[in-house]
Amino acid sequence: MMVFFLSLLPDRMVYVSYTSILSQKNNNQGFTTIKPGYFNACIKINIVGRSRKRKPLFEQVEIIDVAAEGKALAKIEDKILFVQNAVPGDIVDVQVNKKRKSFYEGYVTQYHKLSDIRVEPFCSHFGTCGGCKWQALPYTEQLKYKQREVANNLQRIGKIDLPEVMPIIASQKDRYYRNKLEYTFSNKRWVEEHEMDIAQESTERYGLGFHIPRMFDKVIDIKKCYLQDEPSNSIRLAIKKYALDNELTFFDIRNQEGFLRTLIIRTSTTGEVMVIVVFYHEDSQKREGLLNHLKETFPQITSLLYVINEKANDTIGDQEVLCYSGREYIEEKMEGLRFRIGPKSFYQTNSEQAYELYKVTRDFAGLTGNEVVYDLYTGTGTIANFVASKAKKVVGIEYVPEAIEDAVINSNNNQIDNTIFYAGDMKDVLNPIFIEENGAPDVIIADPPRAGMHEDVVHTILKTNAPRIVYVSCNSATQARDLQILDQKYKVLKIQPVDMFPHTHHVENVVLLELK
Repeated sequence: MMVFFLSLLPDRMVYVSYTSILSQKNNNQGFTTIKPGYFNACIKINIVGRSRKRKPLFEQVEIIDVAAEGKALAKIEDKILFVQNAVPGDIVDVQVNKKRKSFYEGYVTQYHKLSDIRVEPFCSHFGTCGGCKWQALPYTEQLKYKQREVANNLQRIGKIDLPEVMPIIASQKDRYYRNKLEYTFSNKRWVEEHEMDIAQESTERYGLGFHIPRMFDKVIDIKKCYLQDEPSNSIRLAIKKYALDNELTFFDIRNQEGFLRTLIIRTSTTGEVMVIVVFYHEDSQKREGLLNHLKETFPQITSLLYVINEKANDTIGDQEVLCYSGREYIEEKMEGLRFRIGPKSFYQTNSEQAYELYKVTRDFAGLTGNEVVYDLYTGTGTIANFVASKAKKVVGIEYVPEAIEDAVINSNNNQIDNTIFYAGDMKDVLNPIFIEENGAPDVIIADPPRAGMHEDVVHTILKTNAPRIVYVSCNSATQARDLQILDQKYKVLKIQPVDMFPHTHHVENVVLLELK
């Protein structure tokens, strides 16, 4: 008996005795069809051992809605069922892989009827990659659900008096809108469903692409990505080909070995391109060979950088970034201003839509030229410099020191002399002494990460009695939590969602608060 190690579910492994493989068209009784994302084959299996108790399979389930985090939603008796890769109107069979007291989670094993609102996904990696999960939904439907999610989160979590949510501002582009992508090298790439041949293991296992959702050591090899415009795809493919031709090893995430680790590509509307190649260890001959190949093949690369990262995780925030060719930064432009973006700098990943977001922010701030503005979580000072011409003084605070260096340079390069920037943890920097030294704020602009603001920061804001707060958020759930605390002194006057990330459930939201 031949024994295979077969993954039926994302969180379950079973041992099976291999009998035979049939095409789906010859699916005979006694054979089990294993569907989306795993094996596109019919396999007769005899269960030898199972690591977990069998979870239910629900048949002919109608998808009725879209829930939080972009999952589809159905109802089974008195429980909610969350489903991946489905849209309202689909009728499907769902295999449960997570069972809780009040809900189930599962994945589709068979589609019986496709929804009338479905559209054909445009990416060949759809359903496996996980980066653009809403491609099967028309963009107009995506906007509807995003707007509703903002309203629901603010009402359900915030539990405060709210005005009507203003119509969401759609993205001008729904493809090639990102200015930054990060790819991972893997010596054991994920074998996609259409490649699957259980009888013969794929001989080409090197991949350069994205992590499979919830699988830290599984990387899908990307042939074409619709998120970032050229030369992004060409650069990625050229690097992989050179690496294979010259026998450069790809990283083994589990065993922590290999030469090539990650690749970061940043672009801007000015046409500039930054490429950062991260190596696991130094080998100057191999490194220079690859970087010289990139330099010669892609003269449009204006910033060619590299990192030697020998630690256990892929983050480069604590690593030295070395410049191999060109400048150490690229520049973005917005309304006559130019912004310097370094390898570690945060900048909104949809440049064109960021302009729409910042215009809403500036409008909500209601500046007359006499205000002291605090820009919390300022990043490279984009918002601070964007509103500076309408303010008396802008004070920016950011955790990343390199970003603050860029913020200062951005002010200097744009001849802006009424900004001042500080680096440090927000909850430590923003205190009564800091406020006394910089002046009490008339307007506070906050654009925190997805986790929202630290509770200490929110309480400090309450003590400032700033007449207006403009809260920009990429997570309306944590925003709602913070608004509930701010409700002690502030009233929400305006709510404006802005879509920055088409084909995903993510949405930015801007809220204007005024002192009661």
